[in-house]
Amino acid sequence: MPAVRSVDLDVRPGEIVALVGESGSGKSTLAHAIVGLLPARGRIEAGRIGFGPHDLGALSERELRAVRGVQIGLIPQDPAVSLNPVKRVGEQVAEVLRIHGLATRRSARSEAIELLRRAGLSEPAVRARQYPHELSGGMRQRALIAIAVAARPKLIIADEPTSALDVTVQRVILDDIQRLTQETGAAVLLVTHDLGVAADRAHRLAVMHEGRIVESGPVHDVLRRPRDRYTRRLLHALPAQAVTRPRAVARPDAGAPPLVSAEHLVKEYPLPHVSGAARTVRAVGDVSITIGRGETLALVGESGSGKTTTARLILRLLEPTAGRIVFDGEDVTSHSGARVRALRRRAQLVYQNPYASLDPRFSIEEVIIEPLRAFGVGDRTSRTARARELLDRVALPGSVLRRSPAELSGGQRQRVAIARALALSPELVVCDEPVSALDVSVRTQVLDLLGELQDDTGVAYLLITYDLAVVRRIAHRVAVMRAGRIVETGATDAVFNHPDHGYTQELLAAVPGGGLERTS
Repeated sequence: MPAVRSVDLDVRPGEIVALVGESGSGKSTLAHAIVGLLPARGRIEAGRIGFGPHDLGALSERELRAVRGVQIGLIPQDPAVSLNPVKRVGEQVAEVLRIHGLATRRSARSEAIELLRRAGLSEPAVRARQYPHELSGGMRQRALIAIAVAARPKLIIADEPTSALDVTVQRVILDDIQRLTQETGAAVLLVTHDLGVAADRAHRLAVMHEGRIVESGPVHDVLRRPRDRYTRRLLHALPAQAVTRPRAVARPDAGAPPLVSAEHLVKEYPLPHVSGAARTVRAVGDVSITIGRGETLALVGESGSGKTTTARLILRLLEPTAGRIVFDGEDVTSHSGARVRALRRRAQLVYQNPYASLDPRFSIEEVIIEPLRAFGVGDRTSRTARARELLDRVALPGSVLRRSPAELSGGQRQRVAIARALALSPELVVCDEPVSALDVSVRTQVLDLLGELQDDTGVAYLLITYDLAVVRRIAHRVAVMRAGRIVETGATDAVFNHPDHGYTQELLAAVPGGGLERTS
């Protein structure tokens, strides 16, 4: 299967070139081919990859290792599988400096902490002593960015570098990458599905579709006067171009109890010992929220603000340090065993990371029907039919059923994860960044799907996201979270049009896409 076909692309010193297109269009394959990181079954059949005097495609693995890391830095798409789970984060950042002789073992430690600080991590000395699983998805992504820029490379290949980051940290990271290009003349190949980021940051834009570059040129020319039909379709699918209010759904009476009520939730974790630092961190501190039947509540805030921890507490995937959780009028805070299992059928989760949330040993069919089999719903024939129906609703062909997760792109895997969560027709679905890995056209389809399902079934959503365009599209209410606390709550229109808290105003000001507005 040809994943990339006759692609010509140049990236000049001091220039940012954005490579955009749908999930599965070949963007990441092209990026990985440049640095010799294609999967075992992938090979370059024709063409040349020029980097300075080198043809990278002709170099041996040993020669490539002298280029990767020090001359070319790669920011991979998925932080969960790109960091060594048995090494502390600081060691992994320092390793780049030591391997290439840019620091001694002692100086590398302090330089690693500074790199983590520049990448936007709070308390970098503490984070350096933590393991990847102890960090949020956004924190892990920032650690990868610190590793990629550690040696101040001549070329940075950024494969969705900010897909797991909230808008404020996204702006800091992109500012840092942009500053590096200005200071050192580094070139940047920015692989992204976010046209807002591309419009704000890139000098040139290349649009990729089905393995080919269908259009390229200065970013504002492409966005103002798109020539290719596919480019026009991408622009039309942008949330900024297609903002709609949530569909009307049947609401309970004002006095009716909510489906979910979290009261004064607290969650604390111990921290590695660092001289002068706190011994514990309060990830969630005195959080109270409610979710009505058929309602979408969006929980927004920075990476590490406690959003995902709050959701996992509500689903009883974590034990709260303090507080109370009520589901459909029943206190489930201390439930265990069969009673927690009964809750699982009524409340499902779409994880943030599509790479780590699907069992790699299963076929896609097995992934989707696993909840049905676990709860004894239907027979083999009806389960397969349900899997096909769900795939169709998340815009995937039935032929995907026989494939494995490793054969799908990140966006395709996330669609499978959404289908799996919906298999049991739950009353509550917690969507933890459900569309952050999806390109704009598929994102629109999935958001429409979530709205249609809410119309049909009255399912409630707790939507965890940093994408405020998504919030405005489908959420009825918004809760803004910062440093483990809710700082503002209200109806979506009220919060967006008249934000009270300074942090909410900062989030809204940091939304990318000003370049798109200037070209519209």
